[in-house]
Amino acid sequence: MIIDPQAISPGSMYHFMNSVVVPRPIAFVSTVGENGQFNVAPFSYFNAIANRPPLIGISILQRPDRPKDTLRNIRHTGDFVVNVVDEALHARSVEASGDWPQDVDEFGITGLTPVPSDRVRPPRVGESPVSLECRLHREIELGNVSLVVGEIVRAHARDDVLTDGRVDPAKLRPVGRLSGDGYAYMGRLVHLARPDVGKGA
Repeated sequence: MIIDPQAISPGSMYHFMNSVVVPRPIAFVSTVGENGQFNVAPFSYFNAIANRPPLIGISILQRPDRPKDTLRNIRHTGDFVVNVVDEALHARSVEASGDWPQDVDEFGITGLTPVPSDRVRPPRVGESPVSLECRLHREIELGNVSLVVGEIVRAHARDDVLTDGRVDPAKLRPVGRLSGDGYAYMGRLVHLARPDVGKGA
């Protein structure tokens, strides 16, 4: 099969990309609005960008009529929290993904616990094993999305997901996003060392 992106619909290209770039990590993003109301929503176009400064990126689809609540709130406060979705949190993160009205608090409808953050206004998700408090570094418009780049200013990791001071994927049990309503749970872990090239040369 050969695909010409210019010859198919944007929707078809979207579904193709979502079936190829898998599994994708999920950023369960908590924010706070102008009226102080909390919001939390999952995004799977998310990844690490740099470690000095520590930057992460989240791609948020631009709507023609109004920005998504998450993007609007980030623009207002300049900060947000990325909460990791594990297997225990999965179902409630999916529930929060609904296109709820602007005045709906997803913490309330999902029964999640808002926990005060240390350095940013939005709360952390108490049920998340790892939370990254972020300040907006910059927003970049790319195609039909806004790429939100955040700088991590504080990280929280539960002790039970750590091994020797590092987050252990086997203990974290993160959920990966596939296409459609598909998700991936952690399966077999494989360790394969990089070639030791150049040492002693």
